[in-house]
Amino acid sequence: MNKLQALSKKICIFFSAIIILFLSACSETPEKFFDIAILNTNMINDFASPDLARHINDETKEFPDIPSSKKNGTEAAANIKNKILYLEQSLDKVKKLSASGAEEEEIKKLSTQLYELVIPVYKNEYLAYAKLCDSKGSDDEKDAMIKNIDQKYGERFEQNFNALMDKGKVYAKENNIQVNWGK
Repeated sequence: MNKLQALSKKICIFFSAIIILFLSACSETPEKFFDIAILNTNMINDFASPDLARHINDETKEFPDIPSSKKNGTEAAANIKNKILYLEQSLDKVKKLSASGAEEEEIKKLSTQLYELVIPVYKNEYLAYAKLCDSKGSDDEKDAMIKNIDQKYGERFEQNFNALMDKGKVYAKENNIQVNWGK
């Protein structure tokens, strides 16, 4: 009976170790969680801003003395479509995060809300703006579109983005994650 008890203990320890390894493999490190949920949003920090509008319009600029700058008329739209793909992948990664604790749950929720706010705007308004830029539309039309985006979404984006960054700063500090916050 002693051999059976010893074998039973070993099996129990073995399975306990396997379960611990499995559970630790399922959750991300704080650094990885931070990178996916917070750091990746740097890609959208210029949302509803004149800077983003300028960057999109700059995709269409040609320079007469530089032949390689000749455009085919779809660069701005292609750029936005690529950004949409990246943002959708980022949102998917955020949704797949396994949050351990209320703080990570809140960060995950804020990050998800932020992506879910901006992706439809990129798919609709910014893609339309990019197509207008590609077709050399008038500055008045472009200005009106950008002003509309800012008025409709700018304040809500800023609130959501700042809330996520505030939580991110606390999370980074608590987990000793070295971050340059652009100061």
